[in-house]
Amino acid sequence: MFKSTKQTIIRDISWLAFNARVLQEAGDESNHIHDRLRFLGIFSNNLDEFFRVRVAALNKMLTLGKAAKMHLEANPEKILKKIQQIVISQQVEFDRVYAAIIDELEHKKVFIKNEKQLTKKQKEFVHKVFEEKVRTQIIPLMIETIPHMPLLRDKSIYLACVLGNSKDSMLQRYALIEIPTRVLPRFIALPTEKDETHIILLEDIIRLNLPGLFAPFGFDRFMGYIIKVTRDAELEIDNDLNTNLISQLEKGLKNRKRGRATRFVYDRETDPRLLNFLIKRLGLTKKDNLIAGGRIHNFKDFIDFPASIFNDIKPRPRAFIHPLLQQPCRIMNVLEQRDVMLHLPYHSFDSIIDLLREAAIDPLVTSIRITCYRLARNSKIINALINAVRNGKEVTVVLELRARFDEEANLRWKAQLEEEGVKVVLGLHDMKVHAKLCVIKKREFNRTRQYGFISTGNLNENTARYYGDHTLLTTDRNILADVNRIFDYIENPAKKASLLRNCKTLPVSPLNMRKTMLLQINKQIVAARKKKPAAVTIKLNSLVDHALTEKLYAAARAGVDIKLVIRGICCAYTEQKSFKGHMKAISIIDDYLEHARVFIFGTDKGPRVFISSADWMIRNLDHRVEAACPIYDEEIQQELKDILDIQLAENVKGRILDNEQHNEYVKRDKNTVRVRAQEAIYTYLKNKSY
Repeated sequence: MFKSTKQTIIRDISWLAFNARVLQEAGDESNHIHDRLRFLGIFSNNLDEFFRVRVAALNKMLTLGKAAKMHLEANPEKILKKIQQIVISQQVEFDRVYAAIIDELEHKKVFIKNEKQLTKKQKEFVHKVFEEKVRTQIIPLMIETIPHMPLLRDKSIYLACVLGNSKDSMLQRYALIEIPTRVLPRFIALPTEKDETHIILLEDIIRLNLPGLFAPFGFDRFMGYIIKVTRDAELEIDNDLNTNLISQLEKGLKNRKRGRATRFVYDRETDPRLLNFLIKRLGLTKKDNLIAGGRIHNFKDFIDFPASIFNDIKPRPRAFIHPLLQQPCRIMNVLEQRDVMLHLPYHSFDSIIDLLREAAIDPLVTSIRITCYRLARNSKIINALINAVRNGKEVTVVLELRARFDEEANLRWKAQLEEEGVKVVLGLHDMKVHAKLCVIKKREFNRTRQYGFISTGNLNENTARYYGDHTLLTTDRNILADVNRIFDYIENPAKKASLLRNCKTLPVSPLNMRKTMLLQINKQIVAARKKKPAAVTIKLNSLVDHALTEKLYAAARAGVDIKLVIRGICCAYTEQKSFKGHMKAISIIDDYLEHARVFIFGTDKGPRVFISSADWMIRNLDHRVEAACPIYDEEIQQELKDILDIQLAENVKGRILDNEQHNEYVKRDKNTVRVRAQEAIYTYLKNKSY
């Protein structure tokens, strides 16, 4: 077990345990083969981001020496060594799972063929594809003859080639070709005369055509091996108020492309001399993360493996409109009567778009203020806001430019919104705005009415199809008063910092969210000591914060019943002899990504219930603008409790979060009712009457 002195599991080790759960789904033979390929892609994409961000940060920590050890409660060098051990072990499991998937695909008469396995007709087809579509997209680089090693782009894969001559052993050169997956599909269907599906990868099309590229230069031996570099993706943005954030961000994005390599992945069959050459030219050493793999890399592309070749895929249940918001209706009229909560992706995200579209055309609406973090590529949210401006509304968008990996997209949105007359606020210079808020003002009969929503997830109609989130639509005056205070603070933080302190209803970060949560747990500790029912039920993406974790320990020792549903990182040791209360912690990895944050303090009689955009991490509680929202409506409270109860009863896709991070599935005996939470929640909401 990898402990720290504060008795919490090292964050990065717990994250790798989370990604192991994703790999488990790829290996689960009860999943459809297409889903198993998709989970391989998700695992790969997750690991790429881990190296871009977390491993990069640990490498920087190495330069801090003792200061890093105080911050991390462990030596970063030891953590990096442990990470490499785990990653290599997971790579072995990954290769095993992929081999098993290939066998199953072939059983289904689906064959992923390489350049050496093609029929004559298929070779002719591949040559034609290369000449018509691929050749003009590639520029081979002769890396031995150029003075500086070209910058290998993150998120790209390269074919590293050894070129030789069978009659002249001295004629050997190395070349590098970037695989153009940014402009061409990775998977290409091959012609076949049988009742089979044959697919070839783009890099293998290039492999087959290496002679056409290099034979004119006297080579007749060609070998190609896929390599990939993962780079430090953290943007270095200083906090100088006199420096324009946009210019800083643009500079940071350029620097990201040149970031230090944090991982080098290569085909284990790579020619040893070529491998040593590449490692040396890339400035890497054996202490760096050098990962040997198979022929194929950038498995993230398998997320988009063509589904059309399978005729037995069971479609996901369709999201449905919340019964209270069925169109045609005036959503604002509904909200004047009661609060409504959308449970995505079971309920349709369309209702949020409908509300904004309604506000855009309602002649009595005067203004809309909204935060945007990650938007869909063709955002209907943006379209509604632009239409609102065109209809004479005052629209303010708080656009977080530093949403990791969405920075360039948000710069483009900024330009488009401002061109249309939207007031764009770029958030704060020293912290991200992560809260998901909206407030709409309407002037009617000399009176201002307010409508709005608070969400746990992004305003993104694409991810809303598979991210599990909760969105409260409300006219509650106290809630919306605090939402307005948060917007006022963001728009003018220097002059209005006191506004956050005036929030009476919403716990907010960085001011008092941790304090509020600690207070709520303390109340349950007091109740337990008085022999009264006491419980804490928490759903999060990540539980990392030391103070809150240790307060949960204190609650468990006092006899509070603690239940945790944590999708990703869980730094808590959930098994301790000193616990008088029960601490149950599970993680659910299934079709939908469990993204919601929900906090329930107390038992059935009078619990305090909150939803939030914030995980229990230092960054969310101290270095971001976040909000938690209390739920007052008793029916919505019950909905959230019922959904969490279903998730806590999960025994198909649930894993136990134990001290050793073993990821054992929740056990189910013959007499236990099968509960697959995401299916059960859909049924629960579909059958619910209002």
